[in-house]
Amino acid sequence: MAQARPSMQELIGRRRRAGFVGRSDERAAFRENLDLPPEDERHRFLFHVHGNAGVGKTFLVRELEQIARERGALTAYVDEGVGSVPEAMAAMSREFAGQGHELKKFDRALATYRERRHEAEAVMAGLEPEGPSPVTATAVRAGLAGLGLIPGAGPFVGAVDAAQLVHYADRLRRGLSARFTSQDDVQLVLSPEQVLTPKLLDELAGLASAVPWIVLFFDTYERIGPFVDAWLYETMTNDRHGSLPANVVVVTAGQRPFDTARWGGFADFMTDVPLGPFTEAEARGLLADRGVVAEPVVAEVLRLAGGLPLLVSTLAEQRPADPDGIGDPTATAVERFLKWEPDPVRRGVALVCALPRRLDADVFRALVERPEDEVEALYDWLRGLPFVSERGDRAQYHDVVRAPMLRLQRRRSPRGWAQRQRRLAEEFGRWREETAAGRDVDELWADEQWRELRLAESYHRLCAGDRQALPTVLREFVHACVAGDATAQRWARALVDAGEDADVGSVARWGSDLVQALESGGVADALGRLLYQAALDDPDRALAHAARGNALRRGGAYDEALAAYGRAVALDRELARAYRGRALTYGELGDYEAALADMERAVALAPDDPWVHAVRGEYHRILRNHDEAVQHLDEAIRLDPASDFAWASRGATCLARGELDRALDDLNHALELNPDYAWALARRARVWRARDESARQLADLDRALALQPDWAWGRCERGDALRVAGRDEEALSDYDRALALDPEYASAYASRGVSLSGLGRHAEALTDLDRAVRLRPEYPWAECRRGIVLLELGSRDAALAALDRAKALSPDDEWILTWRGRALAVLERWDEARAELDRALELNADFVLAHGFRCAVLTRLALHEEACADLVRCFEFLEAVPLGENGIGRGEAVLDEPTSRVIRVLEELIRAPDADRAALARILARFGTARDLLRPQSTD
Repeated sequence: MAQARPSMQELIGRRRRAGFVGRSDERAAFRENLDLPPEDERHRFLFHVHGNAGVGKTFLVRELEQIARERGALTAYVDEGVGSVPEAMAAMSREFAGQGHELKKFDRALATYRERRHEAEAVMAGLEPEGPSPVTATAVRAGLAGLGLIPGAGPFVGAVDAAQLVHYADRLRRGLSARFTSQDDVQLVLSPEQVLTPKLLDELAGLASAVPWIVLFFDTYERIGPFVDAWLYETMTNDRHGSLPANVVVVTAGQRPFDTARWGGFADFMTDVPLGPFTEAEARGLLADRGVVAEPVVAEVLRLAGGLPLLVSTLAEQRPADPDGIGDPTATAVERFLKWEPDPVRRGVALVCALPRRLDADVFRALVERPEDEVEALYDWLRGLPFVSERGDRAQYHDVVRAPMLRLQRRRSPRGWAQRQRRLAEEFGRWREETAAGRDVDELWADEQWRELRLAESYHRLCAGDRQALPTVLREFVHACVAGDATAQRWARALVDAGEDADVGSVARWGSDLVQALESGGVADALGRLLYQAALDDPDRALAHAARGNALRRGGAYDEALAAYGRAVALDRELARAYRGRALTYGELGDYEAALADMERAVALAPDDPWVHAVRGEYHRILRNHDEAVQHLDEAIRLDPASDFAWASRGATCLARGELDRALDDLNHALELNPDYAWALARRARVWRARDESARQLADLDRALALQPDWAWGRCERGDALRVAGRDEEALSDYDRALALDPEYASAYASRGVSLSGLGRHAEALTDLDRAVRLRPEYPWAECRRGIVLLELGSRDAALAALDRAKALSPDDEWILTWRGRALAVLERWDEARAELDRALELNADFVLAHGFRCAVLTRLALHEEACADLVRCFEFLEAVPLGENGIGRGEAVLDEPTSRVIRVLEELIRAPDADRAALARILARFGTARDLLRPQSTD
């Protein structure tokens, strides 16, 4: 059934909606754009509205939103009420839910982020020597930001000078070469946009098929652009986070044009909408629409408003009939705004309600002393004023109107101003105390509602001129920095606003200095200025040094971070946060002994903090103190059974202890808590490897890399799994990708060298293995593999030298001893060769490769009976192991690339006069069949 066309009255009503008159060209362009399919080259994906304050940007954006909804679009409106990209995405989700479209998967991820962001310290530990730790991603992100590889990296980069950055880059490369990973919670807290954006885009893709258009509005872009702009550009112009549906249109509005350095190449796909003052015709049209037609009144309005739509609308709203006061140069803008409101009560309400930066019904009641039956009507009237806009469940005056109203009240009655500001501060303080409910300081600062009440209270105390207000707010700024960058920015902005609104220069200067510091150098710079200039007491100074240390650590400035933590501890030896931060710094520097000493102190000071127990356990795991690791991880899990990090770390510890079943149980539980936990998937893959379940091993590694495709350690790990399975060509692809991500990754060079050797490309293999040993001189596995390749190339003395170095680094490794015995045999040093092979078999009596090599040596020594015993052992093993199974003993395989040498040894034995040729022939055939299926696994 065809939809009925709207009536003339409805159409007129739409055009008159919200008192909107003018901007017809802009509205028409937007409307026409929605008539064009996305595939049409004339269609524009982005509209940017810009102009000075008061030109009507928000009015136009709201009108465009209504136009979009009339076309069946799903819309979301975001403005300066958000302080970060995650908050912007959350605002979109709320708006969509209000229109009947909930983003359930995204909301679940957002809920996880909100839980994890208060545990930012809980995802920072060190790089481990053999495999990544789930607490290393802080250093990784900071390093990548410093290297310019993450867009919108924010203020951390400014905390590191060039020398520090070069040092950190080198440190980062070394850490990554020791099996780097980006633990999911670390990425979620430090780079939430990278985790949440793909989920938002997936949800938008689902919505896109249900509605003709999705239109996203970003207002007050001068405030939100610094953190939204890079994210928005990346989301719209590349598919790093996923695909953005083609029927999405973005509208931004701010005071400045778009940055051409970033958006210049997007010109063909966007519409620039510059707004200037109303033309006289537009202003007269608006006045006529409001019934203001008397020429003297119109002329006065035009003169006073200067063409600003906001002022034209405000002055026209009262429909003045008498231009009384025309030409009075001393009349204030506020008097003009309220000039034609005859009710003194309403005039007073409008003035006093300009005091708070945001207004809701509770604040309104605290300000307006009227009978309750009048309050609701007055509040509704106030919200309908043209200079009052809705921000969620709150109302807010436009800055153009609010600023002169504040000045008027402050100048007319300084005592009355201070009294009202003090009263508001007391009300917010009372509400804040009710919200506190006996919670500790850290918990309160993690509560957004409590923070907003505290900030409003502080703003009004500053405006009231209380002597202790500024020192108190500066102390609060330290806690705000601990709570996060967005909170710190809000506190600094409150200082700026209070200083300007109350005309207090010292407050405004502090606010301006802190805002500038946050924008240029981040929290570390802002706290540095605070520590240098403000009179803080010792506990607050200690906390400021600790918070500054955290920011410096995140930026990779480890030496400065250690110095900051040292100052914090010197001022307050009971500050657990300082010990914890210093422990994490030592961990990221690889000094785990020092890290444990500080973490022990942190545990003593905060015994009920599950995270410090978990990190302490993780450090013990890295140091291979497995019993201590399990003990501390048990305690972490007892305190927080939902800690996927603690479960995963304990699983990895059990794996290192050889407790495969328990390791599997713990890692399964971690993945039940967090199915997208890539580090746990990689660790579980190692369990499957130890259990010779290569299909499951590869499945987990595939899943981990689907979650983190740019994970160098994960790429190398999967390359090893593919190599062990005989899939060397595929393994090379993963090794190449790992080395593209990290050109200094020693393990990837070593593993790629082994795969190249397996493919017969021995010269290339030697080049890679040489590079691995240069990058990591104490690398026995790579040295051993160098020796094997050198044997293959006929460089016998060099091979023995490499195997000598490998043995010096790892004297009780049966694999190294076996190949050193083989090198000695090639050099015809038979007695030494036998001694090495005997030692290898003492360490692992089931190591069949050592039996095979010793058989050849014993034959050369004419010890045929003993040689026969080794042959029988080889034969028994090969008959017992089904084709395609991997490894024996400690999980290592029977043969590796130089299988031809083993075969030649057996051929020599077949030619021996006392040989059982039939048995030897069977062994030789079995070796030949198994050569591509039995390969060693990296001990890296």
